[in-house]
Amino acid sequence: MKTRLIIIVMLLMILTVLLTRNDERIADTLLGIINPIKQNYKNFTQNIEDKSHSYIFQKESIEKLNKENRILRKRLLEQTHYIKQIKNIYDALPSLSRLPVHNISITETISYVKLNSFSQIILTKPKALKKNKLYGLIQGTVVAGIAQIRNNQLYGYLTSDYKCRFSVFIGKNRAPGIAMGVEKNEMIIKFIPKWHKIMIGDKVITSGLDDIFFADIPVGIVTKVEVQSSYKVAHIKTYSDIFHPKTFFLINDPKATLVQNFDSNATYLAIPSPAVHDQEQNRSNIITVEHNQTLPIISSIPGRIDQTQEEIIEPEAPLEKVEPSKKVKKKKRSKKKKFESEDLDLF
Repeated sequence: MKTRLIIIVMLLMILTVLLTRNDERIADTLLGIINPIKQNYKNFTQNIEDKSHSYIFQKESIEKLNKENRILRKRLLEQTHYIKQIKNIYDALPSLSRLPVHNISITETISYVKLNSFSQIILTKPKALKKNKLYGLIQGTVVAGIAQIRNNQLYGYLTSDYKCRFSVFIGKNRAPGIAMGVEKNEMIIKFIPKWHKIMIGDKVITSGLDDIFFADIPVGIVTKVEVQSSYKVAHIKTYSDIFHPKTFFLINDPKATLVQNFDSNATYLAIPSPAVHDQEQNRSNIITVEHNQTLPIISSIPGRIDQTQEEIIEPEAPLEKVEPSKKVKKKKRSKKKKFESEDLDLF
């Protein structure tokens, strides 16, 4: 028993020494052996935890899911309304890429790369990731860092790591800069043009111009501004929680998919027909006819409405007014004849 314990302790000591050394080859080989075991163990424990929560905390989980369901239904209605409007764009521009495009994956933390460093982590690797490409990591709704495949492992560099670099905009004037990791919950933004006014408290967001992140994702708040030889430097406090790196959203492709494959020659625009053009010119005439539909004088309305319709409709009203005047005249004439006949009889 003592020999077994001594061998186990010696192996653990050798592993700790090898992992703490800066030799990447040894570390990568060891991580390639250990990480699958860690991942299987994590999946097993997560399944047990989910089942326990489903039975013990069933009431609380149902209430929470009901609230989330209401919010998601609201967003679904907004998105369906937006998609219906986008269909008109696809009719005019059929060469645009179709939605949905699966450009976001979910990844989870397996372990830290080093025991004494909380800025680099190893993540579960989604499918169809490319080598030598930087991917953006989002924690909730804020920037958490970047990820890259190296030696068949997906490494994550959080906002506190010096390898985490991406482009940002600062403040309302959207001053450009490059954010770099410094230490826990702190980043530095370099290469800010001197003529931009940077104030303490300005919000920092991603620019979306680096092919890593979407645009307008929150990063942090400016805490300090310095002026160097040819540009300004801003220190920011980040929103992300680097001490609890559990689940992240990985951005596979941050490009605007709606404008991909655009071809101006394949654009179909609706050309108005001559009949429609005539109707637009005669809109005032159509309105007058619609008002006249309520009058009992008009017996029928022709299928096509022209400008001469007004000249036909207007004379009909005075014709009926003339008729009673004619009857009155006839009555007066008849009375005169009677009086004349009576006068003749008297003589």
